[in-house]
Amino acid sequence: MINREIKCVGVVVKPNHKEAWQTACELSEWFEQRGISLIGSPHEEAEICPVERVGAEEFQEKADLIVVLGGDGTMISTARLIGKREVLVLGINYGSLGYLTEFRIEEMFPALEEILKGNYQLDSRVMLEAEHWRDGKKLASGRVLNDVVINKAVLARIIEIEVNLNTNFVNDFRADGLIVATPTGSTAYSLSAGGPIVYPSMNAVVLTPICPFTLTNRPIVIPDSAEINLRLKNESDGVVLTLDGQIGYQMQTNDCVKIRKSPTNFNLVQPPNRNYFDVLRNKLKWGR
Repeated sequence: MINREIKCVGVVVKPNHKEAWQTACELSEWFEQRGISLIGSPHEEAEICPVERVGAEEFQEKADLIVVLGGDGTMISTARLIGKREVLVLGINYGSLGYLTEFRIEEMFPALEEILKGNYQLDSRVMLEAEHWRDGKKLASGRVLNDVVINKAVLARIIEIEVNLNTNFVNDFRADGLIVATPTGSTAYSLSAGGPIVYPSMNAVVLTPICPFTLTNRPIVIPDSAEINLRLKNESDGVVLTLDGQIGYQMQTNDCVKIRKSPTNFNLVQPPNRNYFDVLRNKLKWGR
């Protein structure tokens, strides 16, 4: 439970989604009546209602609650908008899957009423921080909610990735790529590549090779307290490092990726009438 008075709410809206923006307008009026300000994330284009758009730093500093109007992709992008503060995140499903945006639109205002009263349950999700290094220089860094992936282009040959866990050598994976997934990301790309489903509250990270050359190279579950170091060993055109499938960086031979647990959690407000297994049964169509 995050015990903080909510004075300012941030809203993140699915791009080019008219109905979601209409809901944002309703939120603006609803919060105004309660003396709470509503701000939009830096990339919002609030043309149809008066949602104040602010810069990334101001958004991170001011928002005590973030309402996400969209699908899981919108929710994943929200993870990059959170600073070092522990903030509440309420996901309203305007997408198709809804692993993370679990609330239906008709549940939004009742849920907000309960949140303002301090009556809610949290599902704190682990996030990872990744750094891209080349010749001793850090080229880029970012935070992920789902996964860090090194992947080859369509026409590239098999790549070789050296994996170290803290100071321990794990393996040289020869494969089409490698996925480092959080428990949240275990139901995303990692699952498609044959990785296990990991319960969201587990303190674990999954290493899943993509189409490994050696069939005995299987997914590995490791503690999230460890630092993971990846090194691209062989020459191959078109190798890309991607963060949550939304940001990409070109890699060269001997480039390194350092991955560690983020000190900040992603704090999802849970629906009171559903749990994680309800979502899995529905989304994965178990028993059908």
